[in-house]
Amino acid sequence: MEDERLWKFKRPEWLNSVWLRNAGVYAAGGLFSLAFYVMLDSAVWSKSARNGSNVHIKFVDWLPLILSSLGMLIINSVEKQRLSANSYSYSGSGVAWKARVVLFLGFAALAGGIAGGVTVFVLKFVVPGVGMPALGMGIENLVSNALVGFSCVVIWIGQNMEDEYSYNLSI
Repeated sequence: MEDERLWKFKRPEWLNSVWLRNAGVYAAGGLFSLAFYVMLDSAVWSKSARNGSNVHIKFVDWLPLILSSLGMLIINSVEKQRLSANSYSYSGSGVAWKARVVLFLGFAALAGGIAGGVTVFVLKFVVPGVGMPALGMGIENLVSNALVGFSCVVIWIGQNMEDEYSYNLSI
């Protein structure tokens, strides 16, 4: 057994496949589009005649999803190699420190979006005691934010898998 390894067990070889990486990217895109579909479905149902309540989806309800999506965009714009390598490739020294700060800001935006969705759900739907057909709009808001967060995790794992046969030609 090698002395440089941290864990006792080796990672399976099928984790380094291009097929699995592409499947992760497509799955993350599917989750992201499903999140927007769920929120759009909630907004359309809110304005339909079938909604018998006075509760409607407004721009405030969209803000958590927008913030979560912005956090996802920031998180997935950071390359995994930049977090550990302190190179002078662009923008001087301290690239790892800068990448960690940007990654922290992305996670803060993602967590703020999810927390904002919970806050909107509680203040708009739970506290006034909204009934079930209209309560579904708040639940869909929470589900859409959770799907964006899960999509972020899937694409981070999928994009940052190391493949020994793939080359990055965009230097």
